[in-house]
Amino acid sequence: MFQYFLIYKPFGMLSQFTREGDHQTLADLDFTFAKDMYPVGRLDADSEGLLLLTNDNFLKTKLLEPRNRHTRTYYVQVEGEVTEEACRQLVNGVTISVNGKQYKTLPAEASMIEEPQLPERDPPIRFRKNIPTSWLALTLHEGKNRQVRRMTAAVGFPTLRLVRWSIGKISLADMEANFPKPGDVWEVTPKEARLFYERSF
Repeated sequence: MFQYFLIYKPFGMLSQFTREGDHQTLADLDFTFAKDMYPVGRLDADSEGLLLLTNDNFLKTKLLEPRNRHTRTYYVQVEGEVTEEACRQLVNGVTISVNGKQYKTLPAEASMIEEPQLPERDPPIRFRKNIPTSWLALTLHEGKNRQVRRMTAAVGFPTLRLVRWSIGKISLADMEANFPKPGDVWEVTPKEARLFYERSF
């Protein structure tokens, strides 16, 4: 029987069950998963947000196959007041380094947003009194290593906090809890799981 679980991955946690150094892993969540459940894709330890776990290999393949270009939306807090020009550059694609080679990112969607309603990060980001911060929503159709951070740095706005808000048409707002928090786990139905690879716009 196929199962589909979403988690709000906390900051500092690895997207895996295997121990590695002092980092927390998915095994530290207050939930017991079947042994055949694995994360689809990953979020780096210093990123937060939506992560899918399933034993449905068809869905895994569909989401991880680059040519399918499924959407993922991130809320990104950056250092400095992000500009319309920076957003235009992100939309058109920027050049980043991937495995030591120059890579032009696919067209994306990028917009300035007000600070979203999110739980406090633990630990909080380090504020610098003389440098403001701002937020943007960034929707990608690909998933290179640390791509969001590399993209915002390329347009002059280093990422301070990174939260994956949605995958396809499923977002943290769909959680059963009124106000999702890091470490929350919830199950979705096979019908709902199809929304992962449907375009969100």
